[in-house]
Amino acid sequence: MTLLTPNHKWEEELLSVKNVSLKLGNGNKQKLILRDINVTVRNLVQPGGPTRGQVIGFLGPSGRGKTQLLRVLAGLQKPTTGEVKVRFGDQMVPVDPGQVGVVSQKYPLLRNRTVLGNLLLAAKMKGIGPAEAQHKALHLLEEFGLEDKTENYPIELSGGQRQRVAIIQQMLCSDFYWLFDEPVSGLDPIAKNKACRMIRAVADMDERNTVVFVTHDVRSAVAISDMIWLLGFEHHPETGDPIPGSIIRETYDLVQMGLAWHPELMQTREFSDFCNELEYVKFRDL
Repeated sequence: MTLLTPNHKWEEELLSVKNVSLKLGNGNKQKLILRDINVTVRNLVQPGGPTRGQVIGFLGPSGRGKTQLLRVLAGLQKPTTGEVKVRFGDQMVPVDPGQVGVVSQKYPLLRNRTVLGNLLLAAKMKGIGPAEAQHKALHLLEEFGLEDKTENYPIELSGGQRQRVAIIQQMLCSDFYWLFDEPVSGLDPIAKNKACRMIRAVADMDERNTVVFVTHDVRSAVAISDMIWLLGFEHHPETGDPIPGSIIRETYDLVQMGLAWHPELMQTREFSDFCNELEYVKFRDL
């Protein structure tokens, strides 16, 4: 199978990360986590094609500051230097906590509320009226195959079902932007594939949707992303020692490379070859 490069173009900025560095700790014990991160996410448009949002992946081994970067992107952690802006309407504004939806690894649902109760509470906190909240919640539960779980409590759900409810919760809290922290970590292969399809489905519900996730899982990242940034350390040219603070080491436009928007991508040689290069060549240098 020969992969074809789709016709696409990048338009207005949606997310801007400029000169972001992050130190954690106090005094002499401060540790540089991120160094000079510069990233621009633009609106991805496919003229004449189907409705597509976009999925952006930050990929790197464990211990490279991916979760801290996600917190900075969400406005939950103020960077030591630099700024993060997101587009709302026709303006780019500094990100504040609550502006973007964040799906963590722990799926923080209230145990004493039903699935529908959790979702209605999230919608209320967003300022959505009761009737509209009920309509939106039930619609999204049906979209994600959970329409029969409205009266269940979180403890009665499988891990995959809790993840879907957590995603719906954040879709009610935020318009168009969602951040996922290691969304396939610890999942078996079947659950991992379901999670990947779900993330892609969230993005493609609206062409304005943008999903950003961090992961160390190469194959899952390549399977669903339109763009990948590789996060890791530089190394001292003489000693080979890692230089503190992760940076963006590589950028991959998977759409331009022909590695996106193909339903059978994971069965192709091109997919396998690229993943092998990342896993066995690039990761060793991060």
